[in-house]
Amino acid sequence: MAVQMELSRIVINENGQEQIIFLREVDGPRQFPIVIGLFEANSIERRVRGIVAQRPLTHDLLVNTIEALGGELQDVFITELRDHTYYAKLRVRFEGELIQIDSRPSDALAVAVTADVPIYVAEDVITEAMQS
Repeated sequence: MAVQMELSRIVINENGQEQIIFLREVDGPRQFPIVIGLFEANSIERRVRGIVAQRPLTHDLLVNTIEALGGELQDVFITELRDHTYYAKLRVRFEGELIQIDSRPSDALAVAVTADVPIYVAEDVITEAMQS
């Protein structure tokens, strides 16, 4: 089962390589952190603050490419947590079919914020993340 989540907080440590983003359940109290890289954290933070780059950044490029090829980014889905590593999919609607594209969760979240699409997390991932 997929649970809709939203970004609740971004913790950026410019002196370190690992940043933390917190996801919170849309219709519930649960939340958990995901460690991401500085580039992705900065990309997400810029979008959340409404800062638009003069030229397309990597996540803009991906969203623009999906749209130019006739696809529609439906949502992103964090599907698995294995050995302390999260796995995600970009879910793209193309010619009536759902195509799932493997992605790092950090990139998936940055793309979700860029395209303003929902973020879903598998129920078992939330349960495991909250136990860690």
